[in-house]
Amino acid sequence: MNEPEEFVQSLARGLEVIRAFDADHAELSLSDVARRAGIPRAAARRFLLTLQTLGYVRATGDGTARVFALTPRVLELGFSYLSALSLPEVAQPHLERLSREVDESVSAAVLDGTDIVYVARVPTRRIMSVRITIGTRFPAWATSMGRVLLAGLTEEEADAAAPASALSSLTERTVTDTAALRAELARVREQGWALVDGELESGLRSVAAPLHGRDGSVVAAVNVSTSATRDTVEHVLEAHLPRLLGTAAAIDAELRLV
Repeated sequence: MNEPEEFVQSLARGLEVIRAFDADHAELSLSDVARRAGIPRAAARRFLLTLQTLGYVRATGDGTARVFALTPRVLELGFSYLSALSLPEVAQPHLERLSREVDESVSAAVLDGTDIVYVARVPTRRIMSVRITIGTRFPAWATSMGRVLLAGLTEEEADAAAPASALSSLTERTVTDTAALRAELARVREQGWALVDGELESGLRSVAAPLHGRDGSVVAAVNVSTSATRDTVEHVLEAHLPRLLGTAAAIDAELRLV
């Protein structure tokens, strides 16, 4: 990455320390943090102690048994964004209504680089091996909401984003060829929705639609997720997609007023 002259490396490293923690690594030793953040152990120690002093990190144990974990205060770092973003507040009641209609989990997400980030969700049952919460990230290219969001970019932006993603195989059905992905994004752009069947996780099916801002640009996406053992692709398209598109249109109408 070409770093500008104003780039503050210490801030970047501090953020990497925070990002070292996730749902699967809620507690980490000093060595674990250094390894996951890709920084020297001494630097990781300084960042952790600073974050602990500020109240963003807590430490338990001592010596080699000492482990660190994030505190709820870290949520403050994202609260300003979420509080300024009217989307979750506008979308939530519509998502709840849609979830009742289809009896499935529904979500809303925005694009961050080549990832999607969940900003609203109504779960009905656990259909993935990982628990999805607000702030959960997935690679955009392997998800229905991600493909809707990528398709909402200009062709130049989409072309730049597709090869920038690490198109690794998440399942045996994952599209890993950039040309095939671009063709799929073109199809999504034309039809106005995306279906992904077992590409993020085997047995998971989801269909997504875009949400638009006042200027008509795609600002977010909503989806319905279901299990392949419970819903056929035909049922998803015949029963869930029309309701999803209606919900997206209703949210769009409200977003134009805020």
